Amino acid sequence: MRLALYQPDIPQNTGALLRLAACLGVAVDIIEPCGFPLSEKSLRRTGMDYVELVDLTLHPNWDAFWAATRAQQGRLVLLTTKAAQTHIKTKYTDNDVLLLGRESAGVPDEVRQTAAVSVRVPLMPPARSLNVAMAAGIVLSEALRQTGGFPEGEVSSVPPGTPL
Repeated sequence: MRLALYQPDIPQNTGALLRLAACLGVAVDIIEPCGFPLSEKSLRRTGMDYVELVDLTLHPNWDAFWAATRAQQGRLVLLTTKAAQTHIKTKYTDNDVLLLGRESAGVPDEVRQTAAVSVRVPLMPPARSLNVAMAAGIVLSEALRQTGGFPEGEVSSVPPGTPL
C-alpha cells in the first residue's frame, strides 16, 4: 500500500500525510512540481522527525511516477469528490496506490483517466469536501483494515507531556 501526492500545494498537509504514513508503515510518493519549495529542510519542518521513518520517493513529474507505478504493478486508486463509488464499497489490494490530488485543483483529466478506481468519502450535505490529509486517513484506514495491513506493534509508552 502506498500514498501518492500529486503536486501538493500545502506543506502542512504534506507533513500531516508523511506523519500518517510513518505511523502506519505506508510508503509515500510525491509527484512534483509542488506548490511550495520541496527540500530536505522543508520536509523536516512540515513532517517533524517522522519524515525519517517514511519510505519516500520523489518523482520529477507524472510520467516518471506512472512508469514506476506500472513497473511495480500497482493499482491506482484516486481519491476524488467527483467519484460515484464510496471508499467503503471498494475492495482494496496490497498493491494499491492511493492517489491524492492537489488541494487547489485535484488532478487533470489525463491523470484521472489512468486510475483503475475512483473513490470518495461520503459526506453530509451541504459539505463539499474534507481536508486532503483527513480524507487520506479515512480511506487508508479502510484499505489497511481490509488488507490486514495495520501495524501489529506494541502500544507506544510515551511519557505524558512528550511531543508526539
